[in-house]
Amino acid sequence: MKLITFTKKGIYCPQGKFYIDPWRPVDLAVITHGHADHARWGMKKYLCHHYTKPILYQRIGIDIECQSVEYGEAVNLNGVKVSMHPAGHIIGSAQIRLEYKGYVTVISGDYKVQEDGLSTPFELVKCNEFVTESTFGLPVYNWLETDDLNKKLQTWVLKNQENSKTSVFIGYSLGKAQRIMKAVEGLGKIYVHYSIGKLNEAFESVGINLPAYETADFREKAKEVQHEIVIVPPALLDSSIIRKIPDAATAICSGWMQVRGARRWRSADAGFAMSDHADWKGLLQAVKATEAEIVHVTHGQTEIFSKYLNEIGIKADVVETLFGEDEEESEKETVENPEP
Repeated sequence: MKLITFTKKGIYCPQGKFYIDPWRPVDLAVITHGHADHARWGMKKYLCHHYTKPILYQRIGIDIECQSVEYGEAVNLNGVKVSMHPAGHIIGSAQIRLEYKGYVTVISGDYKVQEDGLSTPFELVKCNEFVTESTFGLPVYNWLETDDLNKKLQTWVLKNQENSKTSVFIGYSLGKAQRIMKAVEGLGKIYVHYSIGKLNEAFESVGINLPAYETADFREKAKEVQHEIVIVPPALLDSSIIRKIPDAATAICSGWMQVRGARRWRSADAGFAMSDHADWKGLLQAVKATEAEIVHVTHGQTEIFSKYLNEIGIKADVVETLFGEDEEESEKETVENPEP
């Protein structure tokens, strides 16, 4: 049985007549999470997790038609049983489980198996067919435990404070920024860019508690943040806004920092391999545990990861999607066109 097909509009379920994370306008879009490469404008109706709903309102518009459900809550879409299960990627992220006549397909969206202390932890879902991302599908990507990584961030902040430096972290507005806030809580006053502040409000609207912070206009009141902790999105790296922050020491928080010397990050003072995606071991752990008969590998190190799966006896192929657009790029329009 085939429950999904890969079309020009996105991943389509013919029996249920809906798409999962479509990249072109459709009637019904089931959304895995709020990042812009998975949740796009123009759908007639959206279905997502409760925590993702305010993010869609924030990023797409308050006038969209959007239904939300809890993890594990089943919805019948034209005879297909659809439910959402924690993906551990960011708050509200979900794996989409489809069941029809006893056959089960799971679309992972973006995910990680490592607990970050903020997102709902990843839930294993057994299935016949599994669609997995492979953003960091190389053995070199091997994340530190969350506590160990947080200690590195804390040590960096404390060192900056000793040297009268302002700790400026660069991390995606949705997911990464909130993890950074949690990691450095209690070490000083936290200031965030307005794009992060907007999304923090979405989290708080569904009862997610975040550390105390202030939203600052770094263009006009940069001196207020001197020697404190600042979090901005990647689009501001090398920008005049960061250059206005006094005594700034900058740190990139990204999984790409696992590989030193990445050209795009050379202007930063420090780098921390913080990722909201599964590393090599996490990907293998998840794929093996599903016991899927067929695995479709999307966005990232697709050829290498699918080849390895086949070599260890797991039938896998590569599918082309438009997922994986760098969240940094998806944030640029919002950051570069601020509200009055």
